[in-house]
Amino acid sequence: MKHSKKIIFAILVVLFELTTMKTFAQERPLHEVYSMMVFNFSKYVQWPDNGNTEFVIGVIGNEEVFKTLNSWYSGKPKGNKKFVIKNFKNSAEVQDCQILYIDRSKSGEFETANAKVKGKGTLVVTDRNGLGSKGSCINFKTVEDKLKFELNQTAIEVSNLKVSSALTSMAILI
Repeated sequence: MKHSKKIIFAILVVLFELTTMKTFAQERPLHEVYSMMVFNFSKYVQWPDNGNTEFVIGVIGNEEVFKTLNSWYSGKPKGNKKFVIKNFKNSAEVQDCQILYIDRSKSGEFETANAKVKGKGTLVVTDRNGLGSKGSCINFKTVEDKLKFELNQTAIEVSNLKVSSALTSMAILI
C-alpha cells in the first residue's frame, strides 16, 4: 500500500511539473525550456555509479542552452555530486558526461557523438525529428504545437540507464 502511494505521489508531482512547464514554456524562450527539461530528466533517470564527484551535463551546438544550464544549475548538488555543465564545440570534444544534449544545429554529428558515449551511462538528448529512432535516448518533438519528447527504450537499456515509470508515462515511447 505504501509503495502505491509513493507511485501516485510521484505521478502527481510529475503532472504538476508538466502543468507548470506548459505555463513556463508559454512565457519563456525555447532555450530556457530545453534547459529546464534537460535538467529535470536528471531527476527521473538512474545512472550507474561511476565514483565521480561530478554529474556532468554536456551541450553540443547551442550556446544559449549551455549558458542557461550553467547559470541555473552549475555547482548545485545532485545527491553527493555537483552539477558541472560543459560546452562541447563538436562531437570530437565529447568526453565523459551523464547527459549529452545535441542541438538540432549539430544533429549531423549525432552518430559520432552517440558512438563515443554508447554504453557508458550517458543519457543522449536530441532535438531533431528521426533521431529518437536512430538511437537517441530522448528526443524533443513538437506535436500539435506542444513540446513533447520521445523515449527510446532500447537506447536507454544500451546506455545502462534506468528510467522512472513517471517519466516513461509522459513520453512518446519508441
